[in-house]
Amino acid sequence: MLLRNLDLDILRTLITAHDLGGFAQAADRLGRTPAAISLQMKRLQEELGTPLFRKQGRVLKLTEAGQTALGYARRMLALNDDLLQTMQGATLAGTVRIGAPQDFAALLPDALRQFAALYPRTQIELRIEGNGAIIEALDKSQLDLALTIGFADRKDALLLGELPVLWIASRAFRIQDGSLPLAVLGPQCAFRKAAVQQLETAGIPHRIAATSPSLDGLWAALQGGLGITARTAMQLPAHLVANRSLHRLPTLPTLPVALHRRPNAANSALDAFHSLLGAATRGALAELTHPQRSHVLRKA
Repeated sequence: MLLRNLDLDILRTLITAHDLGGFAQAADRLGRTPAAISLQMKRLQEELGTPLFRKQGRVLKLTEAGQTALGYARRMLALNDDLLQTMQGATLAGTVRIGAPQDFAALLPDALRQFAALYPRTQIELRIEGNGAIIEALDKSQLDLALTIGFADRKDALLLGELPVLWIASRAFRIQDGSLPLAVLGPQCAFRKAAVQQLETAGIPHRIAATSPSLDGLWAALQGGLGITARTAMQLPAHLVANRSLHRLPTLPTLPVALHRRPNAANSALDAFHSLLGAATRGALAELTHPQRSHVLRKA
């Protein structure tokens, strides 16, 4: 039996007509006449040798064979588009500038490796800083993409999910009489603001016992018993304990995680990293909030 090659353009028309709900809508989207769309679908049925559509009132519906053809069409076009993106990316030069907070640094290696495979000639400039500094750099057009915690109210924000905020301390830490000692990052830190607000609302005296510009410094202060902090469970050292109401302190809120894009910044490389980083972040947030992952939120 002599097999023929299917026209990918016709398969794309099939998908468009199905997703938009009819030949007329597909014609409008693709810049063709409804008659031309109908002719393409007739040709596809002839090549496949089976009816793909059936009338249901005045509406055309896919037959069982049509549903099967639609599934194959999606897979074939996905491979086609992936190939084109990979080949075009291999020759696309330029720079993509990315900012992310320390909490999400562990997500970046996989996304960076996948991006490098698609766009080997595109350079990455990566900035790991506090959320406030990242937003400032984005506003100054020093970044193309920014992953942030606590800035989902901006117009350029794509909300990815909510991040549980926990009280974190060493296993030996105990609350003594007097002010609650806090170990924190800088004044603009969203976690620091959340902790202070909850303590002030509850009327609990507190003091800043340790400050650090980095998570490593913060973990060291906690391990040394200098105080307690509010943070995410991501990258949490094994010998620290965490819970949203640790030591019966006020329950901490969740904070929004968002992905931001510099206005008017658009190219296929940027689209690709936006997609990779968004997917990786959503996956990490799902792990933190999944009930079967409750072991991450260790109790004292």
